[in-house]
Amino acid sequence: MPSHWEGDLILGLNSSAIGTLVERTTRFTMLLHLPPMEGHGTWPREKNGPAMAGHGAEAVRDAITCMITTLPEQLRRSLAWDQGAEMAQHARLRIDAGLQVYFCDPHSPWQRGTNENTNGLLRQYFPKGTDLGVHGTDDLAAVAAALNSRPCKTLGWTTPAEALDAALQSAQGGVETTG
Repeated sequence: MPSHWEGDLILGLNSSAIGTLVERTTRFTMLLHLPPMEGHGTWPREKNGPAMAGHGAEAVRDAITCMITTLPEQLRRSLAWDQGAEMAQHARLRIDAGLQVYFCDPHSPWQRGTNENTNGLLRQYFPKGTDLGVHGTDDLAAVAAALNSRPCKTLGWTTPAEALDAALQSAQGGVETTG
């Protein structure tokens, strides 16, 4: 049953970032908009204050919670993440989103292989060395829709969106009708 997610950040120029969430079974992708916080790039900076670039622990926690809670509870059981400081508020994320958080071993990206593959695909849309902060929520939604409507060999040539929908229908005991 789909419900186990892998997550990461892709980073760009000027400390810009986009969060990625990929469901392991269906390859369904959700992208997190992580804009810079108000005051980013101004000096002096508050000592020990929040990460102003928009991908600090609080911003990432809020973005994941906002995005993942749009899904039914049975589709959000766990999240695997690397050892990044952006997950410092994982305990609060577990409470807010009802999501068990697991951390991969250091320097072991293969433990989130689906996410690493997806991040590679995302670089077609968001090349390395570019400012990712110029992309708004509509841009991210369009890219996620493109990935989720792309047939995958590993899914028997169905799309991630179709695979997620079929799994959800099966979990709810519903029968999909066409007509």
